[in-house]
Amino acid sequence: MNTSPKTLESVLDTISPILLGEMDSIKLMNRIDTKFLTTEATLVHVLEDAAARGYRALETEGTRISAYDTLYYDTPGLQMFLDHHNRRLVRQKVRTRTYMGSGQTFLEIKRKNNHGRTKKKRTEIPPAGFRDFSAEPAARQLLEKYSAIPAEALSPALETLFRRITLVNAARTERLTIDTGLRFRNARNGREASLQDAVIIELKQDGRAASEMKDILLDHRVKPARLSKYCIGTTLTDGAVKSNRFKPKVRMIEKTIDKKLNVI
Repeated sequence: MNTSPKTLESVLDTISPILLGEMDSIKLMNRIDTKFLTTEATLVHVLEDAAARGYRALETEGTRISAYDTLYYDTPGLQMFLDHHNRRLVRQKVRTRTYMGSGQTFLEIKRKNNHGRTKKKRTEIPPAGFRDFSAEPAARQLLEKYSAIPAEALSPALETLFRRITLVNAARTERLTIDTGLRFRNARNGREASLQDAVIIELKQDGRAASEMKDILLDHRVKPARLSKYCIGTTLTDGAVKSNRFKPKVRMIEKTIDKKLNVI
């Protein structure tokens, strides 16, 4: 009898795949976004329940766990970090992102308005522009059109690496991203940290439909948690930055995984 513990990979193999082309057809016009925090051990059971309820897993490049490398940009004084810390309603983040499986690289701008709505704009750039997009015309045009901060004022601030699973429910009224293996490297001082076996789940649902995933997460005592990877990573790796608002979130992560988060 095989009593080996189940892994994320083995449970994902039991979930039917969905391809990227099918994902493009899923439009959540009245969208509600909610983040949750849990551990990899609990995630295995969440995925088992998701498989039983007919969820499908995004498959790209022959895999259902995709590696991401993201580099956040900010001003010398970390204006975008501090706007979030100081609860400014209208704020933005600028980042480059490489999908490690395909090598595709994008510049992305996420803007939040004073109604709490977030809109993302992006443009593809050559992989060489990941750490310096200043010479890329498409990147500069995107910033000129959508960013409140010009390209000349931005430089790399925090690199974030993680693995992502994406699920869609059978009714296609919700999708969720599941980020594991989160690691940070401060681009300005070289310090590194990781969230160890913490998992950040983001549920995007049609506000008019009931959420099966919320029921599954509730069954496993997984609670909503408002978290920003950029802000948590910066708080962990920059002891000089104003971060009082985010330190309780760091303690919440440590309590969830029952471990201390270490910085190198």
